[in-house]
Amino acid sequence: MKKVYIRRKELNGYLPKEILAGARISIGSIYVGRQPLKGFEDEESKKHLRRILDIPPDHQDWPAAEKTFWANMSLKVPFEGVELDITLDENGDAVNPMDYATFRWCQRHRQVGQNKTDMETTAGKKFYIYDPEEDLIKSNNKIKLKKDADREFIKISSDLDKMKRILRVMTKQNTDKLSPMEIENNLYGEKDRNPGVFLKVSLDKNLDVRAEIEELIEKGVLRKIGNQIIHEDETIGSDMTDAIVYFNNKKNSGALNAMRAKLKTIA
Repeated sequence: MKKVYIRRKELNGYLPKEILAGARISIGSIYVGRQPLKGFEDEESKKHLRRILDIPPDHQDWPAAEKTFWANMSLKVPFEGVELDITLDENGDAVNPMDYATFRWCQRHRQVGQNKTDMETTAGKKFYIYDPEEDLIKSNNKIKLKKDADREFIKISSDLDKMKRILRVMTKQNTDKLSPMEIENNLYGEKDRNPGVFLKVSLDKNLDVRAEIEELIEKGVLRKIGNQIIHEDETIGSDMTDAIVYFNNKKNSGALNAMRAKLKTIA
């Protein structure tokens, strides 16, 4: 069984919370062009509405009955929300046709967000669809991400140089002045705070180049103005991605050797 909930935006006002919570708020029918908003189209409508309307889809009165159905559609949304059973059987038929039709109508309604974030970030939306299963998936994905980050950290924890490079790229700090224990502790903290970023950086095939560029910027061999990365009077990249391409190009080996030689004199 699959259930979703239609919930409403929390009301703000000077009235007591009990009154605001008890206010009856409805999602009403709206028109798109000259037709009421529909939850289904064509064959899908016939498939699901045939079990709600009193006439078969091939009846001459079907178009009018379908239009009336959607024109009269509304949903009262109390403070706690409305539960809708949107389960489909093995044939793709809704177990609860009315709940399913209401859900599909809400999905298309301009006042209903596909989730809470969508409602909060889109003007005019006063309701949203809450899917508990979606929350479970998101939570599980976070757990998997953290587990993957933990496994990767264990793999690289014996490689001090790689840990230094990852920490430099993630934090832009000078890792040369940190002890091995500080590097490991700091990187572990970054991994816990930003597991996704940690994985992306640690698995980056251009990690060595990226870390080298960060060090060259830090030591002043390269300059960074906005996103641009500059060597003396030459812009070697409009951003980090461009600079990596420059460093990977064998034609630039002479300029790179000069940068590295200068870095050694600073270090």
